[in-house]
Amino acid sequence: MPKNTKVTQLQHSNEPVTESVADLLSLEQPMDYKSSQMSMGLSPGSIAPGKSLLPDPDAEDGRPAWNNKLEYILAQVGFSVGLGNVWRFPYLCQKNGGGAYLVPYFILLLLIGIPLFFLELAVGQRIRRGSIGVWNYVYPQLGGIGVSSLMVCGFVGLYYNVIIGWSIFYFFQSFQYPLPWAECPIQRNGSQVIVEPECEKSSATTYFWYRQALNITSTINDTGGLNWKMTLSLLVAWILVCLAVIKGIQSSGKVMYFSSLFPYVVLFCFLVRGLMMKGAVDGIAHMFTPKLEKMLEPQVWREAATQVFFALGLGFGGVIAFSSYNKRDNNCHFDAALVSIINFLTSILATLVVFAVLGFKANVMNEKCVVENAEKILSYLNTGVLSKELVPPHINFSHLSAQDYSEMYGVIKTVKEDSFGQLGLDPCILEDELNKAVQGTGLAFIAFTEAMTHFPASPFWSVMFFFMLINLGLGSMIGTMTGITTPILDAFKIRKEILCVVCCIIAFLLGLLFVQRSGNYFVTMFDDYSAGLPLTVVVILENISVAWIYGTKRFMQDLEDMLGFRPYAFYYYMWRYVSPAILVVLIISTVIEMAVSPAGYNAWVESEGSEQFHSYPPWALAMAYALIVVAMLPLPIIYIVRQFNLVSDGSNKLSVSYRKGMMKDISNLEEQDEQRFILSKNPSEAPSPMPPHRAYLGPGGTQEMTNTNYGTSTKTGYQNIGSPESEL
Repeated sequence: MPKNTKVTQLQHSNEPVTESVADLLSLEQPMDYKSSQMSMGLSPGSIAPGKSLLPDPDAEDGRPAWNNKLEYILAQVGFSVGLGNVWRFPYLCQKNGGGAYLVPYFILLLLIGIPLFFLELAVGQRIRRGSIGVWNYVYPQLGGIGVSSLMVCGFVGLYYNVIIGWSIFYFFQSFQYPLPWAECPIQRNGSQVIVEPECEKSSATTYFWYRQALNITSTINDTGGLNWKMTLSLLVAWILVCLAVIKGIQSSGKVMYFSSLFPYVVLFCFLVRGLMMKGAVDGIAHMFTPKLEKMLEPQVWREAATQVFFALGLGFGGVIAFSSYNKRDNNCHFDAALVSIINFLTSILATLVVFAVLGFKANVMNEKCVVENAEKILSYLNTGVLSKELVPPHINFSHLSAQDYSEMYGVIKTVKEDSFGQLGLDPCILEDELNKAVQGTGLAFIAFTEAMTHFPASPFWSVMFFFMLINLGLGSMIGTMTGITTPILDAFKIRKEILCVVCCIIAFLLGLLFVQRSGNYFVTMFDDYSAGLPLTVVVILENISVAWIYGTKRFMQDLEDMLGFRPYAFYYYMWRYVSPAILVVLIISTVIEMAVSPAGYNAWVESEGSEQFHSYPPWALAMAYALIVVAMLPLPIIYIVRQFNLVSDGSNKLSVSYRKGMMKDISNLEEQDEQRFILSKNPSEAPSPMPPHRAYLGPGGTQEMTNTNYGTSTKTGYQNIGSPESEL
């Protein structure tokens, strides 16, 4: 029996004891499904009169806590701010109207991002369990939410750590001058020296990525065997993640001081360096030039909603897991707004850096284009193919500017209209270079690496950039792994060290799929199919279970008791109406897009030195859809099992240890108190285990803010727990 329950407190009190056995059961430490409202003999989905969704705040479960508020905020920021902020958000800005894209993104951040982030923070902080325990407690039939969330975390963690492995490989390759991807390799054929044909057809950085790093095959059907370089890099990545997570929040909190703050140092350094380079202003101006007509396209809003959804890490379980280690009266409303705004500003900062660097790269590539085509024109002039009269007199080929070349190009195209195509001249327009949309791995491992080869002291900047990517990835992976380990530790009392090591070993072995020579194609598959639709379904069920099944008014009342103030009515309407509606539209649009868009991948064709779109073969397509089905399968299975009581969970039986503890407490009571305790009222008539609440009147209602006294056992300030979580 917990020391701070009502029975033990009343041993030293003169007040009459009126608690029933149901009251004692309701005060038992919540243990996922068994401590839910269904385990009290209530009908499915029903709540005992006066019973709160949330556990008794007096109950001290010995759970570890963050050392201080800063560690917690940095952990949430590190989890939400990841690689997507650096390479996904800038790509979407460029694709969807530049500065105009920021408008729908910010609107949807307010409508679904912050409210749902606040919801996850609140339930995790008060129920103090991982994703499985939280949703088992809220509504047992939807306990599959936590299991699906855990499975998606597993899928995402498998391929996400592969990207960290790629960054580790590039990080160690950066300690060379010149950088190994600065120039195409040379082949010697006797006395003849030629450039590697595959590299000459693409570029030095593209060749290094596909051939030297990935050594990729030309089709997903050809595995090509393991790539030993990437296998070692993946092993190092999993060792780093395991070491960061193995001691729980006591170690990860300290890791976050560096892993969360260092990327900002690098981004600011890149921004300052980028603004000093030629063409950086062109790139930033191109990014922020709004194409307002794009805002009218539904696709832009859908992609903005998806980005908001994934940027905050909703549905992964990491947000709930981190907040479950908070003290119960922590202001999670402030945390939700703060972390969301930091995430948004980080995306804008990363976009400024990316477009400053890409603007510089575009100018370099445009100048290279001008030089190459000017040499062609000179050869045509010398051979008589073109007349020298076509060249304006003020043009100097030794100092040819992009504007002069554009003028000369226009004249030649007008005069030689019939045979112009045979000359093979390129227009060399800066805007065309800036419009080349680069996303994902292409942005980090091709476009950025190519730009850095033109930097002074390029190895230094390359080391900084890939070290930043490693830190961003580790911050997100710590949150992802916490979303996996916390629910398991809540359900099974095993040592955290053993669980972390076993999880990392299994994940590494499964991750060998992604370090084959064809592994990049599987990374694309998992990224496209394993998370998108399942996570959206998970989050809308989270929203529905709290707002519609448990009840928005009751949840708002619980928040008032926990925070000490009533949240804004804005959240009432968002949780109950707006957010579910937007998520339904997002699910429908995602399904339509999957049905309409061809399922496939971009395969690298060695003979042509370029990518080509290939459709998935039947087995790969079945594997892609299986990822969706497997991730969502726990939702209907657990609902059916619990709705129809197909499997007994034993919740109607008191454990031996609990019965012994209860009888020991009873024996210590005075005789008449013991009799009154045993012969108490029916459970439905017994006093509520929670302090009496005034009914929440909903938005616009009038109600005094009350400060509930949770007893002397509730600690003020953050606890410093010395023992690891596994020993509790």
